This record gives sequence, C-alpha cells and structure tokens, in this order.
Amino acid sequence: MAMGALAGGSVAPVEDPPAFELVEARVRSGTRISVCIPARDEEATVGHIVGTVRRELIERVPLVDEILVLDDGSVDATARAAADEGASVVEVAHILSDLGPGSGKGNALWKSLYASQGDVIVFVDADIRNFRAHFVTRLVRPLLADERVMFTKGFYHRPLHGEPTGGGRVTELMARPLLSHLFPDLADIVQPLAGEYAGRRAALESVPFAQGWGVEFALLVDLAARYGRPAIAQVDLGVREHRNRALDELGAPALAILVTGLRRAGLEQVAPEQAELIRFGNDHALQRVAVQLAERPPMVSVPQYSAKFGAKFGRSQTA
Repeated sequence: MAMGALAGGSVAPVEDPPAFELVEARVRSGTRISVCIPARDEEATVGHIVGTVRRELIERVPLVDEILVLDDGSVDATARAAADEGASVVEVAHILSDLGPGSGKGNALWKSLYASQGDVIVFVDADIRNFRAHFVTRLVRPLLADERVMFTKGFYHRPLHGEPTGGGRVTELMARPLLSHLFPDLADIVQPLAGEYAGRRAALESVPFAQGWGVEFALLVDLAARYGRPAIAQVDLGVREHRNRALDELGAPALAILVTGLRRAGLEQVAPEQAELIRFGNDHALQRVAVQLAERPPMVSVPQYSAKFGAKFGRSQTA
C-alpha cells in the first residue's frame, strides 16, 4: 500500500475516502472549494484537467464549487479549451490591473486569490498529462479533516530521465540542499517544488507570493514560519507525468529559488526585483538571462482585496 507523510511528518496509508464523506465534511464546515489552474500555452492538457474536475467533482459529487483557469498571456487555444470544458477563464493581466502587470507563475497564483471565491484553494499545474480527480480529493482531505492543517503539499513519483522517484533536477540540486542546510525543519518535504498544493484562504492571503520561479519555495517556508511545521501536510498523489524542460532552461529557476531561500534565511540583504544569470552557449558565447525576483505583498494587505472579502470572511476593511 502506498504511504503518505501527513501533518508534522507522521505517516499514514494513502486511501481515497468515499467522495460523499468529503462532501459531508465540506457541507458541515460550510467550506467552499476553488480549483485554480495557472496556464500559459497549455491547450493540449488543460481541457482534460478541467473536464475531469467538472465531471468527477462537480457533476458526479458536489465537492468543488468553481474551476478557475488563470490564462497568463497564452497565444494558443488554452482559454478556449478550458472554457469549452466548463472552467471560468480569467486573463491574469485583467485582475487587479491597477497594481501593475507583474509576471510569472507566482503572480498568477497571487491574483487567483482575488479572482476566486473559495475558503480552500487548490492549485494544479496545467501541464499534467495523467491528471485524475484524486489530485484534488487527496489535497483537500486533510484540510476538511483537521482545522489545524493550513496547507497541503502533494508529492509523487516522477518518471523522467531515469529518475523513477526523484524530485526533479532543480529540486535535487537546489531546493533540497537549501532546505537541508537553512530550513532543516522542512527537510522532510518530499516535493518542495511540486505545483499541486492546497491551502486555506486565511493562510494563503497572509503571506507574500514570489512572482517567478521561487513561488513554491517561498510559500512553503513562509507558511511554516507563520503557522508552524505541523500545519503543513503532505499527500501522495501517485504518479505525475508532465512536460519537462531542457537542462539549459533550468539555470534561471535555480537562481530564483536560491535567492528566495537566501532572503527567507536573512542572508540576502538587497532585494532587487530582477537578477541576471550569466551562462555560456554551445559556442561558448556569453549569455545573459534576466531572472524575475519581484514579490507580491500578502494579499490581505491589498485594499481592493479587503474591500471585496473583508465582510465575507469576517475581516475589517483595513486587515
């Protein structure tokens, strides 16, 4: 039987609970659940993901309240594929546009807090080829079962490049060493950079969001610092198949995660919004790659957000 690490590092069998039990728990607690999918040029896979959530978790059982696709400047048919399967599609540039455009996945995730309605928000990457409904149900289960859990992080087998169980090259060479050395309380996180996770709105709105590649690392460290390691649960999602990047595309994400980790450890005193990665091509010509380091503030500090959600969630307009 597959095993999954749960809150505080304990271990328990991974079993998919009957869907009706999750629905009953959701109804008892009055919890609304949003599934938010950041996407850029993912027409090949986003429709399947949206359609699976709609059929299995809205029509078959009423677990999920909304599916929101955050279209981040796609030039293909991502928006159409998502809308055809029943998602509400919002262009990232149109959300809180008066606060500046921003860029990167983290910017889309941050804006999804404003665009969505749920008390629990499930984030799912749009490039998963073997998506199944359990990617959502397993992530929400700890949040519905234990009010002390604020954030759930998925982990999985990742059959890429002969790495049947590895966390990916950037994880193994950058994220895991950073956690082991600077944040040892989080060293037991199996997939620190996994794009599948869920959190309570009250937690997600309270921390900043790195706009670029550092968003997953930043959320993990910041939520643990604010709520404690036991508030973070891990769930086994089985096997995840997705599009992977070539080696020469991984230097920029690694640099963003490095700076994100150094900032959280108090070792990066200067907080530039952009860094430059110096590397060399096959002809040994010097290349300069801009790396996004900007961060969005905690959403609860944004006046437009407080005006929209303050009364609904029992907050003051100046929260």
